[in-house]
Amino acid sequence: MTDQTQTNTPIPFKAETRQLLDILIHSLYTEHEIFLRELISNASDALTRMDFELLTNRDVLDPQAELNIRIIADKDEGTLTIEDTGIGMTAEEMVANLGTIAHSGAREFITAAKTRNQAPPADGQRSLSDLIGQFGVGFYSAFMVSDWIQVTSRSYLPDSQAACWYSTGNDTYTVEPGDRTTRGTTVTLKLKEDSKDFLEDYRLREIVHKHSDFVPFPIFVGKGDEEGAQKEQVNKQTALWRQQPREVEKKSYDDFYQQFTLDFEPPLLNAHMVVDAPVQMYALLFIPSHGERGFYSMRKEDGLKLYARKVLIQEYNKDLLPEYLPFVQGVVDSEDIPLNVSRESVQANRIMANLKKLVTNKVLDSLLKLSQDDTAAYEKFWKLFGRFLKHGVSAEPKDSDALFPLLRFHTLHNPEGLTSLDSYLEAMKEGQNDIYYLLGDDEHSIIYSPHLDVVRKLGFDVLFLTEPVDAFMLMQFHKYKEHTLTNVATANLELPPGTESDEEPGLEPMPEAEQTPLIERFKTQLGERVQDVRMTQRLADSPARLVDPEGVMRGEYQRVYRYLDKDYQVPKKVLELNPRNPIVTRLGALPADDPVSSLIIEQVYEDALLIEGLHPDPASMISRIQKIMEQALGN
Repeated sequence: MTDQTQTNTPIPFKAETRQLLDILIHSLYTEHEIFLRELISNASDALTRMDFELLTNRDVLDPQAELNIRIIADKDEGTLTIEDTGIGMTAEEMVANLGTIAHSGAREFITAAKTRNQAPPADGQRSLSDLIGQFGVGFYSAFMVSDWIQVTSRSYLPDSQAACWYSTGNDTYTVEPGDRTTRGTTVTLKLKEDSKDFLEDYRLREIVHKHSDFVPFPIFVGKGDEEGAQKEQVNKQTALWRQQPREVEKKSYDDFYQQFTLDFEPPLLNAHMVVDAPVQMYALLFIPSHGERGFYSMRKEDGLKLYARKVLIQEYNKDLLPEYLPFVQGVVDSEDIPLNVSRESVQANRIMANLKKLVTNKVLDSLLKLSQDDTAAYEKFWKLFGRFLKHGVSAEPKDSDALFPLLRFHTLHNPEGLTSLDSYLEAMKEGQNDIYYLLGDDEHSIIYSPHLDVVRKLGFDVLFLTEPVDAFMLMQFHKYKEHTLTNVATANLELPPGTESDEEPGLEPMPEAEQTPLIERFKTQLGERVQDVRMTQRLADSPARLVDPEGVMRGEYQRVYRYLDKDYQVPKKVLELNPRNPIVTRLGALPADDPVSSLIIEQVYEDALLIEGLHPDPASMISRIQKIMEQALGN
């Protein structure tokens, strides 16, 4: 040991300047509580190194000492102490580890251990991968809350001497002989006046639970009682997600989920991942069994908890899942994530992209398996979160192949249940090649749409799309397994050859001589409100329908523009009349000047608007309907 390290003569920090210290202490970290996470991480590293040393060497100081971390607050003195029974430091190591801000003793230890070809620990024992902290930048975060820091340490080497490091965070520090008889390190902080909340035990426990709950060594808060008994361990210590999935029982997953979210209902689904390539990562993911977060929910935002070596880095990371999976909760832990120097945020790069791909694929694969194994559970999921998967089709087209099999729809043949695309294809009629769908605004009224007349008569099934997200989905969803999606509201709907019949038994069409005058009466009365009026053979029971004229944007695009722009005007449509419907035929027989004739024409048109979801003021029809009823009762 040099003379400089044996006395309390101030020693300048190596290779660092006052400006850099100012950045580290005052500007690098966004949350002051991070200092405790960093000091606990350093203590955990010291314990991991000691545990690793004990595998091959029992000739150490205090070989029977329990490996643990203790946090002690002294309100009278205004100090906070973090103490461990780890590998400790000599005076020379203090100068190397604490005198150079970017130095990491942990890294040197890993290199030395690998050089020794130390055999990997047996299952259940801690390994070098448990090294999580670094004396260096993280250690200096403690100056955010401290007027001074004192580090007293004694190395695990039996003949070592204790040493004491002291600094106020200025340009220098001192190292002198210390007073410590046991192995390990004690870090004592003199807290600033505005940081005295860190002297409260409840606050310390809160920080441990949040950031260091799964550090692999016991963490105790407080001095214990007068008999020397330890207080209750604060951290859970066991990171369930780092266990092998085959070793974890369902109850353990449910218990973890309840503790993680404070949700008393078990999750609909959990997915456990342990991956070594292309990146090393662990993940435990959950899908809740209800759509809204409860009042007491621990998770107040969307996003996954992101850990690096079991230490929390981000409470709500939104970069590990696409935006269409906001309902997924859980944790992701990796030793490969690229952290910034403060370990408070993640740098976007290829590793993060790989993690996102792995997590997303796991969620989608798990949902597909659920849909195959438990129909009832999947239907519950769909009712809660199905709209998000529809959004995924439009927002992330690259994921469409995985999303399509997960979609579910109400249909003409199954209006109350849910039908998958594959089930739809299996039930298609002979000769049918297209998948038929219909857009609507209401699940209860769409089934009465006049656009369904012809396909209902011919026995074709139709997907009902009634959510706002459906229009956006259709902008990217055009085919499934080489089957084109076709809107049955299309004016010139092409049906399979041989399925159509111009004759409807028992119903005589309106004579053609009467059709033209009636069409003119509609055109005269409706004027600019319609593009055209014509007769059609595509209606069976309904008197009329509205279709888009040729050259006008498709119906789904119209709806998208309508949702995005409140002032958007729907293009004028073509009113098609059913020459076999009794209302139309009897209307044609009425004199043009009959007062009820104009009332019925208006009502036929506005009924068509209403069923399309285009009527601007449905209540305005009431007075007209009442007049029609008066005329009917008068007759």
